[in-house]
Amino acid sequence: MNIKIGVIGLGYVGLPIAIAAAKKFSTIGFDLNKNRIYDLKNYVDVNKETSKKELKQSKLVYTNDYNDLKNVNFYIITVPTPVDNKNNPDLRALLNATNILSNVISKGDIFVLESTVYPGLTKEVIVKKIEKKTKLKLNKDFYAGYSPERVNPGDKKHQFENINKIVSASNEFSKKIVKKVYSKIIKAKVFVANKIEEAEASKIIENIQRDVNIALINELAKIFKRLNINTREVLRLSSTKWNFLNFKPGLVGGHCVSIDPYYMISLCKNKKIDCDLIKISRNLNESMHKFVAEDFINKLKKITSGKNILIFGGTFKENCNDVRNSGPLKLAKELNKKKFKIEIFDPNINELNDFDLVKKIDKKYDGLIIAVNHDCFKSILVRSKIKKVLNKKNLIYDITQNLDIKIKHLEV
Repeated sequence: MNIKIGVIGLGYVGLPIAIAAAKKFSTIGFDLNKNRIYDLKNYVDVNKETSKKELKQSKLVYTNDYNDLKNVNFYIITVPTPVDNKNNPDLRALLNATNILSNVISKGDIFVLESTVYPGLTKEVIVKKIEKKTKLKLNKDFYAGYSPERVNPGDKKHQFENINKIVSASNEFSKKIVKKVYSKIIKAKVFVANKIEEAEASKIIENIQRDVNIALINELAKIFKRLNINTREVLRLSSTKWNFLNFKPGLVGGHCVSIDPYYMISLCKNKKIDCDLIKISRNLNESMHKFVAEDFINKLKKITSGKNILIFGGTFKENCNDVRNSGPLKLAKELNKKKFKIEIFDPNINELNDFDLVKKIDKKYDGLIIAVNHDCFKSILVRSKIKKVLNKKNLIYDITQNLDIKIKHLEV
């Protein structure tokens, strides 16, 4: 089989996959966003996950016309799977990608879904829609696969090509092809799941596990605050035991950890299965920004009646420019409701819709919140001159508790 790959969706997940695939196979990268295609053709990745040099060297072909995918025989779907305003799975992008796939898929073709979904979705939603629209039959006319993405935005160490990969497919024939393709694309190991549903489940519990563990530490941090115990010191001491899981308290955001549990919650609700721990953990983490806002306000009131606040960091995690479901931005909105004037300083972000994005710190503030552990903040925050932008009565509030700041630490 002469493999020709088409990657549908060129975001944080799709672009690295497409570039890696293009090193070994004839590859087309498809995205509906015309501006995204224009930028990539001009060697610009606004997500800053891929360098200009990598884009220039790549043989990847870009298009926003799905007709260009008709000669492809191995499709990889990498579109986002968010939730709606009621935290129910929002499958619009995935369903749109399925419609596009249905227009181009032919007999003998294979598609692999990389987007995070609940167990069973690949077959129950995508396969059924393709069969209905094309009259093709699974494992007779086309084949389905699932390979959970493990992209970590901002992480330059764990890149697509050196992360272990899980793959699965709808029968033994397609499993062999999918494994062979990914084994050529990546340098790390490829593990084959017995069933697509098991591969889907393996992905979703990776992030549920993190959510539950962080929720536990967040709850303990709340308890310790009431008991006047320093959480940071407790974690330092506990981590001296070899098998202690050293999770930190904080704001949980992003497109994975704060979203994926809702897909499992939705599935369990439909199947009438209890998942109380997952729901409790998600609710606790989802409300953490309110707890932080209240604690910050209470501390600030003891010092000053000022309302001008600068937040260091607006992304959902360190060293990336991704603001999806950002905890710091939720915190900013919560403080805004309390009539605080919020500005955000984050060199990784080009623009924000709801808040003033400070490019240069050149005025006085009543409070400073360190919300994200960006590497670029360290050189700024360790300098005593940071105090020059703070009024005499001020509060420095460090949520991250990770930066080596030579000023007074105030933990969450």
